[in-house]
Amino acid sequence: MSGINEYIDSEVKSQDVVVFMKGTPGFPQCGFSGQVVQILDYLGVDYKGVNVLTSNELRQGIKDYSNWPTIPQLYVKGEFVGGCDIIREMFQAGELQSFLQEKGVSVKGAA
Repeated sequence: MSGINEYIDSEVKSQDVVVFMKGTPGFPQCGFSGQVVQILDYLGVDYKGVNVLTSNELRQGIKDYSNWPTIPQLYVKGEFVGGCDIIREMFQAGELQSFLQEKGVSVKGAA
């Protein structure tokens, strides 16, 4: 594993829910990252945002790590879930909430 892969791997596993995004949760710097943040905030999920704009190596590295070409990327319990479209579709279908609960992540308004 290269240094960047090790860094990404430790970030992915550092918290139950991790979003690799452009910008930060408080100040997203692209609309897609912003949508994922809004969904997670709406669900009241405790998550960590990792800003890929801090380094080109990180921005490219995360795409190689997940084998997914776009950012943002959502990881739950160390597992890649998807990008903005997948997260939005899961959320709208009510699947994201149940997926997170199954993974043991607390969701606001859940039984």
